Amino acid sequence: MTINDVAQAAGVSVSTVSKVVNARYGVAPSTMERVLQVIAELGYETSLVASSLRSSRTNIIGILVAEFEPFALELLNGISATLRGTQYDLMAYAGNLAPGGRAGWEHRSLSRLGGTLIDGAIIVTPTVEIPHSSVPVIAIDPHAGTSGPAAIDVDNFGGAKTATEHLISLGHRRIGHIKGRSDLKSAHLRESGYRQALQDAGISYDPQLVHDGDYQRDLAAIAATDLLTLPQPPTAIFAANDLSALSAIETAKSLGLNVPNDLSVIGFDDIPEAAQSKPTLSTVRQPMHEMGATAVTLLLSMLAGEEVTQPAQMPASLIPRESTATAPQP
Repeated sequence: MTINDVAQAAGVSVSTVSKVVNARYGVAPSTMERVLQVIAELGYETSLVASSLRSSRTNIIGILVAEFEPFALELLNGISATLRGTQYDLMAYAGNLAPGGRAGWEHRSLSRLGGTLIDGAIIVTPTVEIPHSSVPVIAIDPHAGTSGPAAIDVDNFGGAKTATEHLISLGHRRIGHIKGRSDLKSAHLRESGYRQALQDAGISYDPQLVHDGDYQRDLAAIAATDLLTLPQPPTAIFAANDLSALSAIETAKSLGLNVPNDLSVIGFDDIPEAAQSKPTLSTVRQPMHEMGATAVTLLLSMLAGEEVTQPAQMPASLIPRESTATAPQP
């Protein structure tokens, strides 16, 4: 359906339809009503790109993610709820699905969308810094941590330390760790929190008890298998995210172990699946809805011409559930 079709059906000129669509003055109320009725009946939609070229605004916020995994989806819920009632719509875009993989997906995504399809962007777990962009950008859980003002993350170090301390308080001394993505600062901070909790409790760090999981189920399953088939396996595992923790529970069950009687497992994130698993998963909660909401608030401030002066770090909180229990007696 074109603008010419609308003009013909309404019995007006193309320029009159253009004025109605773009909310310009110079159209009689009765004519405007007739044109809008025809638009509703015919289903005419203006070109978003053409509109943005005319006005330099699209009233669309882009959320750019590497992939649509649970962490990103929970952030998206918070972002969309906060945008409700504003003038902005939301476009979700997965930039890591195209050929080229992780490296530079943020730049590729911004170059495709910025300036013509979106007015601003919220980028989830960017792996590279975005020093220059055609649109304002907020980063959530950035690769290098909150080094810039327009960034939001959670207290990864403190949350991981709390998770490990929870296991120690239950009497565990041989505690394994399934690490996250090596290219993300959050993973390194969570490993550091784990190691600090061990040190504070006088427990020696054992590199045999630390394996890569990359924040992914399949690699976490391999890591859990390696840990649980050691001559002296751990009695507890702290996984760097919930997906890895849930994978560790599945692996333990496949090896004939009972969680939590034989093995305690705790994760990080508190995705919805954590409270639905059997047993329910103990974890460290990231306030993902609040992180998404904060990202929107900061971005709208930037779009209004205000200066964002400092990064935002959100607290992490322990959520004990059924997957952790007192260490088994030798």
